[in-house]
Amino acid sequence: MIIEIFLCMKEQPTLIVLSHNLSPHKMKETNMNKKIVSLTLGGLGIGITEFVIMGLLPDIASSLHVSIPQAGHFIAAYALGVVVGAPLLVAFSGRIPPKKLLMLLMVMFTVFNLSSAFATNYYALILTRFLSGLPHGAFFGVGAVVASRIAEKGKESQAISQMFAGLTLANLLGVPIGTYIGHNFSWHYTFILIGIVGIITIFSIKAWLPELEQKEARSIKSEFSYLKHLNSWLIIAIIAIGTGGLFCWISYIAPPFIHVTNFEANDASYLMAFAGLGLFVGNFFGGKLADKFRPVPATLLVFIGMMLSLILVHFTAEYKIATVIMTFITGMMAFACIAPIQILVITSAKNSEMLAAAVSQASFNMANALGAFLGGLPLIYGFGYTSPEFVGVGMVFIGVLLTLLLMKRITKPS
Repeated sequence: MIIEIFLCMKEQPTLIVLSHNLSPHKMKETNMNKKIVSLTLGGLGIGITEFVIMGLLPDIASSLHVSIPQAGHFIAAYALGVVVGAPLLVAFSGRIPPKKLLMLLMVMFTVFNLSSAFATNYYALILTRFLSGLPHGAFFGVGAVVASRIAEKGKESQAISQMFAGLTLANLLGVPIGTYIGHNFSWHYTFILIGIVGIITIFSIKAWLPELEQKEARSIKSEFSYLKHLNSWLIIAIIAIGTGGLFCWISYIAPPFIHVTNFEANDASYLMAFAGLGLFVGNFFGGKLADKFRPVPATLLVFIGMMLSLILVHFTAEYKIATVIMTFITGMMAFACIAPIQILVITSAKNSEMLAAAVSQASFNMANALGAFLGGLPLIYGFGYTSPEFVGVGMVFIGVLLTLLLMKRITKPS
């Protein structure tokens, strides 16, 4: 039995631990998990604000007197904020220690999301959504590097998975709760909830995250030298195209449930929870896979699994039990690539790890936009409700080819 007594709260809580049989290894592992919890909370808040807007579009559109397509601009504005903010915030904050930078990013996140709660017209919410997206990629970029630095040797990918668990928890719990609040009370309250998560995250970073030694400050030009290498652009393309298969599927996940599998409309939210559970499990599965194998082979294996899953989604869409199972499996395979790709990004960017990780987050948002756009084309031209899955297979297949090319370049003798 462990009794923890908090004596004070400075940069970290001071603990007295009384234990009869707690090994030093277990104490170290528990301490590391506590440090990463603050990053997980940040991922939770970011995940809620990124994805809850999709479920709130009808409520926001009605409240602000705009059409659903116009309300969709709030999603695009956030994505644009991520793409712009991810590389720029990291590049221009190279002299700020990681802990202080993470707190600053979360302050920005909290202020802008609380501002969204008080937006009263279309243009105000467009602005606050864009500003809310600015710290997104930078937080995950810096957080991924910090998680890998404080992790035990050989468990870097699992540490990154723990941080991204917040993103999957957002889809599993945060988004359904936020959507319920928005539907039954007001969408304004949902953004207040997100702001509260941000405030909790700020204090948890201050309390639990250690002060890390700041690496030698580099000029903005030196930071962006990462983009001079072909391998860097290959990795960006792998993310932007290969992971786009996930967004081809998940962007149009609800219509097949209703029109092909014949679930009731109210059942869609429960099925989305199965997808969220798959994302949650896949996140940790990918972390263990990346620690067992090298990042590139792990990414390749996950991409192949994702292709098979998307094909099976199409051929099992008429069967309810099979659809539930494949919703979970596809979510798992889709998110299993996160940790391997993050480790690949960090290890390939000597002296520019944080910028590279931030750029990777911008690339994921490009995958989001590209997958949603290309996946919607067959629906526009009258093909079936599961036709986006085949577009997703094509995107993932391109990701496989790019990964094989990267593998060949990495293993090529100098």
